[in-house]
Amino acid sequence: MHTSAIDEPLVRLLVATQFPHWSGLPLHAVDPGGWDHKMFRLGDRMVVRLPSAAAYEHQVEKEWNFLPALAPFLPLRIPVPVAIAQPANGHPWKWSIYDWIDGETATLDSIANLEQFALALARFLIALHGIDPAGGPAPGPHNYYRGGSPNIYDGETRQAIELLGARIDAESAARIWNKGLKSSWNYPPVWVHGDISPANLLVNDGQLAAVIDFGLLAVGDPACDLAIAWTLFDSQTRSSFRKTLPLDRSTWARGCAWALWKALIVASGLSATNALSRAKALRVIDEIIGDEYDS
Repeated sequence: MHTSAIDEPLVRLLVATQFPHWSGLPLHAVDPGGWDHKMFRLGDRMVVRLPSAAAYEHQVEKEWNFLPALAPFLPLRIPVPVAIAQPANGHPWKWSIYDWIDGETATLDSIANLEQFALALARFLIALHGIDPAGGPAPGPHNYYRGGSPNIYDGETRQAIELLGARIDAESAARIWNKGLKSSWNYPPVWVHGDISPANLLVNDGQLAAVIDFGLLAVGDPACDLAIAWTLFDSQTRSSFRKTLPLDRSTWARGCAWALWKALIVASGLSATNALSRAKALRVIDEIIGDEYDS
């Protein structure tokens, strides 16, 4: 099914068929609508979220199963599903309805104080990583191995470094990548969000208000949740973020490797994402390499 076929008439039909008591509510597409899912505002208090491809359908049940249990232990709002729906009316995948959360995507312009924002995010991650992980899903293909070792992307990373050639400091990039692969998480697994990026952080009145899109949720190594230290924060804010989180140097080295992998594959053209442009990816690579020299 092509994502363009997921439009307002289809969503109205899906809601009317499975949730007729909500069929009279206003409905309109949310822009931006996300990468893995298309979203439609339903009334004032809900949002319909539909997978954009078969690969993302499993996220529907995962969020339905785990987010209501995680939400009470977290200091910020997260999406809480209020209904789960079955394939119907030509839409081949399960989909869901969530509480609506007000806010705008985090950007340097929307954030009132980057230092306070970083500390609030660190406190959120401390809380998330501290929740009992019993029963949580292990990393794997379902979440692109977030919470596992970045080593799964070793071949792709080295290919990206080669493709970029003289556009980056390839020697430093390889050294940082190798450093990240030398260690592993030797503690009990913890809950990880898996995609802590500006696109999944909502700001309200300049403050961090919510963390959304838990499709890559798993239990494992928290290093994957650290990449934002290089993709959004400056050196001073990154230092505060790092000091607040109770994680060792090797975990930060793996977090740096995760950030480097993403930036490299986007900058080299091996992958596309709605959260990072090629130009921004090249700047992130420079930031990571510069951070190595500063530390």
